[in-house]
Amino acid sequence: MECYYPSSLRGEVFLMGRSVSTKSSIVSSSKPRARVKRVRYAVVGLGHIAQVAVIPAFAHAKRNSELTALVSDDPNKLKQLSRRYDVPYCYSYEQYEQCLREGHIDAVYIALPNSLHCDYAVRAAKAGIHVLCEKPMAVTEQECRRMIQAADRADTKLMIAYRLHFEKANMNTVELAQSGKLGNLRLFNSVFTQQVREGDIRVEAELGGGSLYDIGVYCINAARYVFQANPTKVSAGVVKGTDRRFREVDEMTAAWLEFPGNRLATFVCSFGAADVSAYEVVGTKGRVRMDPAYEYVGELRQDITLNGKSRTRQYEGRDQFAPELLYFSDCILNARPPEPSGLEGLIDVAIVEALYRSAKTGRAVSLALPDKKQWPAHDQVIQRPPIRKPALVRVKSPSL
Repeated sequence: MECYYPSSLRGEVFLMGRSVSTKSSIVSSSKPRARVKRVRYAVVGLGHIAQVAVIPAFAHAKRNSELTALVSDDPNKLKQLSRRYDVPYCYSYEQYEQCLREGHIDAVYIALPNSLHCDYAVRAAKAGIHVLCEKPMAVTEQECRRMIQAADRADTKLMIAYRLHFEKANMNTVELAQSGKLGNLRLFNSVFTQQVREGDIRVEAELGGGSLYDIGVYCINAARYVFQANPTKVSAGVVKGTDRRFREVDEMTAAWLEFPGNRLATFVCSFGAADVSAYEVVGTKGRVRMDPAYEYVGELRQDITLNGKSRTRQYEGRDQFAPELLYFSDCILNARPPEPSGLEGLIDVAIVEALYRSAKTGRAVSLALPDKKQWPAHDQVIQRPPIRKPALVRVKSPSL
């Protein structure tokens, strides 16, 4: 299948191998869309996460989801990936409005640098297109509010891609924590560290980089869904400049979060340490440890200790991205609000901002976060087999 390239991307347009007029392919944005059984997506941004996880996941989400467009400024990525996955429409970033309004898609999966999430999500909502956006939702709470308001005004769906809300091991941990078997929950502690390549977008301040934004958000979100509450006060310390990779952003952040009921959450995240991806929840009667906890490739492990007796459970590797697509498409087709919503993303970003303020001022920051009534639970779990790692096109893994 040949990919459709709008005329501004190359000399003429090709659709299914034949030359056509650009005007003849455009569908008026005012024309009502027929109800579809599959939601048609464009993946916006063809970096590492899009290539290794998002695009391949559509093969496991065929029940209600279909990849019909790619958006990138790299012609080689567009050409090779569109052929590999039989994606019919390709656009540059300058042609994003065309992508939104030509009638070929119903939703976008935004896999761009953090600093671009707000702009591309708001433009999609204004065009009547649903948005599934990678986390963190944006760089500021104000940007998150803009995204939510745009979706509300357009009556479109907005979901943030918290893949662990659909993952069995983590949702089993939530179920155990909320069952009372651990007793009264007292503390949450997490370490999430990795080595990030020099020059990766995650170490560029202008693009919303930094360990707290990129991986600290996992620790924040896990503490919140385990306690099913939001913190009321936070404090943090930041380490920067340990080597030339971290001239602009934090290499390491240590955080302290106070929750209602005299519960505490602590975590350390780093872009300059060996791989660790773990958290532990401790109650008055027992504890549960996930190690690894946040990874999307390979097995996850859960160690539970109750009344002095311990047991271990291994969870086989699964595709963690297809469940997001399946769930979000069902929300669109059945007019159901998604969880995790834009509110979920906004709360985490507000906490990140507060932690950075605390690190800068050396003082704890009190929070008055919006109430959240819907929390992820075991009934959201969707399982699909793991993805075989595909060949990458002009992109490297962010980790060493």
